[in-house]
Amino acid sequence: MNRTPWQRRREPLDHAELVGLLPPPGDPVLPRDRLTSLEEHLMNEIQQAQSRNAAKPQSQPVIMFPALPPERPRRAGRRLALIGSAVAVAVLAGVVGVVQFTGQGAADVAGPPEGAVPASVVHVVQGTKEGLSSTVDRISGAAEREKLPAPRPGQFLYIRSQVSWLETSENADTGESRTYVQKLHPRQVWLSPDGRRGWLIEPGNGTTSQDGLTLDDNRQEPAGPGVGAPSHDYLKTLTTDPDELLKKIYEETEGQGNGPDQQAFTTIGDLVREQVMPAELASALYRAAAKIPGVVVVDDSVDAVGRHGIAIARTDETSGDRTEWIFDPKTFSYLGERTVQMRDAEGIKAGTVIGHTAITERAVVDSMKEIPGDRSEA
Repeated sequence: MNRTPWQRRREPLDHAELVGLLPPPGDPVLPRDRLTSLEEHLMNEIQQAQSRNAAKPQSQPVIMFPALPPERPRRAGRRLALIGSAVAVAVLAGVVGVVQFTGQGAADVAGPPEGAVPASVVHVVQGTKEGLSSTVDRISGAAEREKLPAPRPGQFLYIRSQVSWLETSENADTGESRTYVQKLHPRQVWLSPDGRRGWLIEPGNGTTSQDGLTLDDNRQEPAGPGVGAPSHDYLKTLTTDPDELLKKIYEETEGQGNGPDQQAFTTIGDLVREQVMPAELASALYRAAAKIPGVVVVDDSVDAVGRHGIAIARTDETSGDRTEWIFDPKTFSYLGERTVQMRDAEGIKAGTVIGHTAITERAVVDSMKEIPGDRSEA
């Protein structure tokens, strides 16, 4: 459902017709069988993109499906750990990510891709282990007190956020590339407690239309949930002992991502970002995160809508980007996430903000696409 940071992940698919379009798969974060029911959606997106591109002159930008150069460090992708079949978000987000310019007029990369703006560069505040334990105690305590209504069968979890992801504009003739981020845009997700139904609206990412995209999982025998693709019902069964919880996360994510410690941190971040989870479990996840080597406190960070807060963070040793979970400095409630490049890498300068989120609302609603408060549909 969650990296992530964030050049979007290229998820592997076993559909024969995609072999010529998609790059060779890397290490998958999600099980292959979790993606099967989503291939039809992805094929529709690809066919629509091809139809649009065929009508454009060659001097116009063409959406491609590039593989990451093998000699570069593998950047941890944005992996949204959504409930059940909402893994479609991670799949479809990979449809657009790098724009290549070819043909006449491609000698210069004239500007950002459509809907993108230059990435901001910030002064990097160094993290410290000092005060980590006490800060996590406050965050965990706040999470345990923040109890939302438990969803009943037939109801839906609703999460609204403001988000911005990494984009790259590349000149296919010269190899020149420039880094941009998407304009800040809203994202709305509805998820059923059992993980079988869902809906996503995020037109600003090119993932969905204004009406949105179904995340329903209609398979007769869906794959079982796990920490990488949990349902709300599944989360209620997890232990709230931080040590046992962290052990389970390491076991289930073995071999994934950029090392076990970074993948464990990423998995916990995915779980807390776009979920309405049991309060005791949220508290335990933060305490578990504090036990991961390399986790630090950052005194000041800013979420996607400009709210300042204190952050729990970890730097990916492979890609060089630092993911920061941001919390209100007074209430210690979760605000959002920021990812900052900590060293020059892959053409991205140190201090560049390559990912931003801000959670603006979490709720339980009675029907799909219902907006909390007014009983209307999106």
